[in-house]
Amino acid sequence: MVNSFLPILAKEAPDGDFTGRWWTEQSDGRILCHLCPRACRLKPGDRGFCFVRMNKNGKMVLDSYGRSTGFCIDPIEKKPLNHFLPGTPVLSFGTAGCNLGCKFCQNWDISKSREVSRISNLATPLDIAVTGLNQGCRSVAFTYNDPIVWAEYALDTAKACHDLGLSAVAVTAGYLTETARPDFFSLMDAANIDLKGFTEDFYQKFTGGHLQPVLDTIRYAVRETDCWVELTNLVIPGANDDPDNFKRMIDWILTEIGCDVPIHFTAFHPDFQMRDISATPHETLSHAYAIALQAGLNYVYLGNLHDLARQSTYCPKCQNPLIQRDWHQITQYKLDINRCRDCDTRIPGRFEMEAGSWGRQRQPVTVRPHTETFDGPDRP
Repeated sequence: MVNSFLPILAKEAPDGDFTGRWWTEQSDGRILCHLCPRACRLKPGDRGFCFVRMNKNGKMVLDSYGRSTGFCIDPIEKKPLNHFLPGTPVLSFGTAGCNLGCKFCQNWDISKSREVSRISNLATPLDIAVTGLNQGCRSVAFTYNDPIVWAEYALDTAKACHDLGLSAVAVTAGYLTETARPDFFSLMDAANIDLKGFTEDFYQKFTGGHLQPVLDTIRYAVRETDCWVELTNLVIPGANDDPDNFKRMIDWILTEIGCDVPIHFTAFHPDFQMRDISATPHETLSHAYAIALQAGLNYVYLGNLHDLARQSTYCPKCQNPLIQRDWHQITQYKLDINRCRDCDTRIPGRFEMEAGSWGRQRQPVTVRPHTETFDGPDRP
């Protein structure tokens, strides 16, 4: 039986295909994917639910490897990550495909794309890392669509980034198996994991997936790895905005991963298959924010709307503002690396003496081939 769990990164075959990982050959000639909980069983020629992983001649092939839907430099706060190198630029990119079927997807033109070759820009992991370095970025983010389905490409790029002293960031829904979690998070320096709701019914009805694997991924990433983790909950009117839903979610966070994991409650805007649902009222998000603080979470944020007070970071001990934000622009920074300048309380995350100055700008960039050998600085 063929076993693809060897500790190697993606390899290019003579025909240009990239062989994927996390699959086994079955006795009936199919291959079984072990990457995500869908456990797709593929006969030759079949594609998985994600569309970008397929059985080609009895092997798992990842046909989105080296292909991107475009590159852009964003503020790290847009991922959103508020406790990871604040104010710094991050080179962001995605490919195509997704292993969830969210009816509210706000990147559906990418995640549901079925024309990978036509829409994609070619870029090797080294090309991406060198571009990020040359553009003054501190990190590279795998985002727009879920990097889980193109994990081999993300991991190879993360390794190239580390070789040049850059960090690797994953923006993911966390729909990942116990088998693949250690590999995926071993090279991620930070991750924002999307906890889309807190009932099995919500996950089945609105995402086509299940809640428990996401909770398992969050617990694993926080407890078992060095990856810095923040959570996002997109609040959808009438779907997951019940106060009891917030309370159960927050209780789970406090019990399972602790009070210091930041959570971002973000506003829904009508899109994809849920254009008939109105945008999230500001007061609904404010209520979720208050519930979380009252329950004991130390770092709670609102997103996808303008709210200076609730987008800023406060010291949990003295309550003074540490990082004030106007959208993604940092307007005040009162940290001595990771300590409050007023009371010396340690603030969890990855901070520096001064915040970056990238601000709110979004800058598209072109990634070009690089053939030079680089001896990058040691990772910070």
